[in-house]
Amino acid sequence: MLRRLCEITDPVRFSFDNRPITAERGDTLAAALLASGVETFRHSVVGDQPRAPYCLMGVCFECLVTVDGVQNQQSCLMEARDGMVVESRRGGRQVLQGQS
Repeated sequence: MLRRLCEITDPVRFSFDNRPITAERGDTLAAALLASGVETFRHSVVGDQPRAPYCLMGVCFECLVTVDGVQNQQSCLMEARDGMVVESRRGGRQVLQGQS
């Protein structure tokens, strides 16, 4: 498990799967979630296997989450902000009626 090397001095608070998370201002979502002990960010489309960040630079797409209702956001490229609602992903993208 990963852990922070120093205390949080400028906190931001958001939720991940209804769990409150506190991060340091400027942290990416991926870094904040990993530091909070989250090990699974999504489940694969094929095989439903647990997935988590791999590259942490936007290349691998293993860190996809839903942020404030917007699916397939790369958590390693998105800065944590107060009040965000972040949810893990399971399976493929949800297509709403009337959208393609």
